[in-house]
Amino acid sequence: MSDSPAVRIPLDPKEQPILDTLLSIRTKLELLKQDRSTYVKSQDVIELYDQVIAQVEQVNQIRTTKRLEQNRVDTVLDDCFQLISLAYMTIGKTHEAPAVYAFISTVKRLLDHLEEAHFYSKKDLESIGTQLKNARGYIDKGKESYSPHLLTLLDARIQVCEETLARLELAQSHLTEELRPKYDKLVSILRSLAGCNTRSKFPHDEVDEYLGQLKELAEELKPYGINAFESTGTKEDKLAEMMEKVQFTMSHPEPAPEAKIILETLLQRNFLWVNLIKEKQGRIAPAFKEIYDKLLGIRNQLEKLSLTQAWSLRETDLWNYQRQLDRIDEARVDGQFIDALGRPSEIYEQRTLLYLLRKSYALIYHLIVSSEPVSEALLPIYNQLTTLRKCLLEVKKLGGVSSPRELYPYSMKLNSIDNLRVDGKFMIGDEIPEGQGSVTQLLSECFELAYELRNDAEDSSSADQTPASESGPDPEPVAT
Repeated sequence: MSDSPAVRIPLDPKEQPILDTLLSIRTKLELLKQDRSTYVKSQDVIELYDQVIAQVEQVNQIRTTKRLEQNRVDTVLDDCFQLISLAYMTIGKTHEAPAVYAFISTVKRLLDHLEEAHFYSKKDLESIGTQLKNARGYIDKGKESYSPHLLTLLDARIQVCEETLARLELAQSHLTEELRPKYDKLVSILRSLAGCNTRSKFPHDEVDEYLGQLKELAEELKPYGINAFESTGTKEDKLAEMMEKVQFTMSHPEPAPEAKIILETLLQRNFLWVNLIKEKQGRIAPAFKEIYDKLLGIRNQLEKLSLTQAWSLRETDLWNYQRQLDRIDEARVDGQFIDALGRPSEIYEQRTLLYLLRKSYALIYHLIVSSEPVSEALLPIYNQLTTLRKCLLEVKKLGGVSSPRELYPYSMKLNSIDNLRVDGKFMIGDEIPEGQGSVTQLLSECFELAYELRNDAEDSSSADQTPASESGPDPEPVAT
């Protein structure tokens, strides 16, 4: 990715003007994302997108006989596409072809890391598979609107991701429905233990709890012939275990050798990892402390963004995190993190740093996938309506209101938002931002919920007020 330390082919003199233009476009995109005094405008983003595509066409004309060449032009071009992709999300064009670029780049990183790790859950693959299908749909929809140069590039990148995903699915195809939950639990524990290892204070009790869960899983897996360590019991104990296993396998088929190896290796890795982190207790070797602190800081910032995404995230901000992570990832040598003297990391530092790197990419993936197809300019209104809808649904869930008066604050807020529309559109200056349909639909849902709650309250109030004529005259006082 951007400014990668990898060696690049020297620049062809004919490509120098293209590089200069791309550097200028990248600078404009960076300034656009940094300017918080105004919203990112669709017109500005689309104009810069057209300029980038014009440079791509020139590069393709020059490289008719050297399609696979990679030099600094490609590095800066990748930066431009990444920024434009995130800018398309910022202006609400989340479901259009250019917005797919940043998503695919992140998915490619995630899949490569899953393949490197060997252990991953079915949910990981299902989520990525679903999103890849959606991305293909956005590309197909954009065939009439966007440059074939961009669409061809995106199609090729998606195909690479699909091939990696197919390999990952095949690697787990031997797991039976009976063993799958146990495998997923072991993956979850391994990740949780890695997370414990990055806390400011090492959580001894939590780690011991995970160790207890591992021991329980180890016992559950023994009848399948899956053992973390060789048995050290007496001959009688071993004989009893063998008889128990024989009885179990009569009604449960022996797992495939591949599934047995996967589970046994994962179980052993968990136990070894518990022992290692208990020994280290979060202490990172000084040679890798700087990169650890950097990755920890990125992970923490992305987690904060995940909590406040709707109110504080401008999608173009993710580029800074992507860029830093890509640099760190590409600086590894044969998968190993290297210190200043070129020495590879020990297993403890290696796994801890990989956890932080992978977790950060996963958070970026989550933030991109969760991006609403609403322009940054309309997000304040959209977020207010989302909050109102949640409040109204909660009121309905709790039994409604006792009087229509209780709905006045909601009605006043909804009317004030509705009054912002000009000819049915939410305008920001002279621009009609993306996401009109989403905001209008949300507003309609809120009005409908408020209307239902008001009717229920009025019906309830009418039922409680029975006319005096229906109950008959007051009885005569009884003489005493």
